Amino acid sequence: VQLQASGGGLVQAGGSLRLSCAASGGTFSRNAMGWFRQAPGKEREFVAGVSGSGGSTYYTDSVKGRFTISRDNAKNTMYLQMNSLKPEDTAVYYCATSYKSGSIVVVTTRNYDYWGQGTQVTVSS
Repeated sequence: VQLQASGGGLVQAGGSLRLSCAASGGTFSRNAMGWFRQAPGKEREFVAGVSGSGGSTYYTDSVKGRFTISRDNAKNTMYLQMNSLKPEDTAVYYCATSYKSGSIVVVTTRNYDYWGQGTQVTVSS
């Protein structure tokens, strides 16, 4: 399984970005997926997760109402639409897939099996 994250960049506070995560290999639609982020000097943290069908989603409190996770199983691609970005959203964003769950959103790092390489998001004030 390979995951390729893209879409990061530099944006001003209040702006928007859309991240994509393209998957190859494996059984994409059967597996829960998620986005994590890691800022310098901090641990990797959960941002948002989606079930295999896309019917269930979950967000960390700090991004609720601003970020939207979605997936297109026909394209083997997951997305993270990020609106109203804040400087504290600055981090490297990683996508991941869990082979331990299909119908339930997974929020813990240890339950994800495959990770993408990360894409940098920088929000200037």
